Amino acid sequence: MGFLKEFKEFAVKGNVIDLAIGVIIGGAFGAIVSSLVADVITPLLLTPAFKATGAENLQGLVWKGVAYGKFLAAVINFLCVAFVLFMLVKGINRFKKKEESAPEAPAGPTQEELLTEIRDLLKK
Repeated sequence: MGFLKEFKEFAVKGNVIDLAIGVIIGGAFGAIVSSLVADVITPLLLTPAFKATGAENLQGLVWKGVAYGKFLAAVINFLCVAFVLFMLVKGINRFKKKEESAPEAPAGPTQEELLTEIRDLLKK
């Protein structure tokens, strides 16, 4: 049981979770950049070449050779992934707050209080 407890403490640490979220968000954002380059910028640069050859691309949402639909799908995918990760982090933070706010055992009397009681008892 000690192994599972250690793994739980390791996995719930802020640094591990931050790193995992950064990797996931980076991958999703990478898809946006790839789509922007492949589906928007490159066709805009190559539009004169398409017109010269007479080739047309009618797949998806296309305007003058630019596949805006693919780019929009990548943006929506990113937003969905970001929202799910936000909800996950929110739940983890709520779990951490419950652990932190657990009441501690009441502290016993301090050394000064004990010495004061002993002094008062000796006076009697």
